[in-house]
Amino acid sequence: MSLPFTIIGVGSPIVDAIAQVPGNFIEQIDGDKGGMVLVDATAIETLLRSIPGQTVKAPGGSAGNTLFTLARMGNNTSFLGKIGNCSEGEFYRQQFTQLGGDCSRFKVGEQANGQCVSLVTPDGERTMRTNLGAAMTLAPEEISAADFAGCNHAHIEGYLLFNEALMMRVLESAKAAGCTISLDLASFEVVHATSAILPTILRDYVDIVFANEEEAEAFTGIKDDYRAIATKLAEYCEIAAVKVGSHGSYIAHHGEVTKIEPMHAAKVIDTTGAGDLWAAGFLHGWSHQLEHAQSAKIGSILGAAVVQVQGSVLPAHVWDDVISAIQT
Repeated sequence: MSLPFTIIGVGSPIVDAIAQVPGNFIEQIDGDKGGMVLVDATAIETLLRSIPGQTVKAPGGSAGNTLFTLARMGNNTSFLGKIGNCSEGEFYRQQFTQLGGDCSRFKVGEQANGQCVSLVTPDGERTMRTNLGAAMTLAPEEISAADFAGCNHAHIEGYLLFNEALMMRVLESAKAAGCTISLDLASFEVVHATSAILPTILRDYVDIVFANEEEAEAFTGIKDDYRAIATKLAEYCEIAAVKVGSHGSYIAHHGEVTKIEPMHAAKVIDTTGAGDLWAAGFLHGWSHQLEHAQSAKIGSILGAAVVQVQGSVLPAHVWDDVISAIQT
């Protein structure tokens, strides 16, 4: 009897604080609207005090969002990252355990858990300010092939690229353990900042790359021609998935590009986690050996569902709809 296919996520286990804010609120904080900027704990505290309404707490982080969703769909999942030695770190561990995720590979840091304030404006766009906390103290020497033992596939968040030594150790350890690898490019800021190392990493280690249109354009230099963008990305690794929101998605594999029509969301409330849940849907289908178009369709169903709720955790009644949509 073969063991179930196991997907391990690698990234920063971050606890999200999600807030709906007026459009002009973003003008009062440093940095651009959209995207993600790293800040320190003091900046997070100041920002939280200035938010006009309530915040919603949820487990987050890019790889976290993908892994929580995969676990909720019944996949065998594990997580490699560093949680804080605090109540937020314990909250993260408990939330993953409740879904049946394997928490044995979490490392525990000396400082507080990472936190992300996700500011959602009325247009549904999210602007993130993140303090990585304990997650940032994960060191290359703490990672080995043993962390990936028994896993078939490693899904890595692109934010790890900011720490090149750590990223290289993760990639080498995952490959040594026999894992295939997917990488989510995370944000256009990540792609620009790591352009010197990214092509080599994609070519030498990555089997599946996930990118939205901004990230894919930043990497390829091609604008508005999504077929060409996907084709270019697939020159570096076996499968390239380019997500283009309301324009659907494009999957390139062995020189062929398939366009997947979008699932339309009735009302976009918050785009937090849309790409992460899309990746979860694709990996769910791919690991169950479905065709790429079917896998992408599952990704689209999840992506369309999550933009209609606040945060990246789908309520139970939405899950029921999602599961029936996937089954049909």
